[in-house]
Amino acid sequence: MSDFFDHVSEPTKHVVDALSLLTVLGTLVNFLPAIAALLSIVWSGLRIYESKTVQGWLGKDNAIDE
Repeated sequence: MSDFFDHVSEPTKHVVDALSLLTVLGTLVNFLPAIAALLSIVWSGLRIYESKTVQGWLGKDNAIDE
């Protein structure tokens, strides 16, 4: 039994691959603002946690020397 894609030309495969990639990217665009916001919140929380002030409140003054 032969593979279906054996009979499809290389340029056609590239066009279908490009369309597939554009479809995936178009789908992800709807999710990117939410993901970017979540990552921004996580990053800000980590930076606040690592600040000298918070580390001092937690009794870890010497843990981070910036």
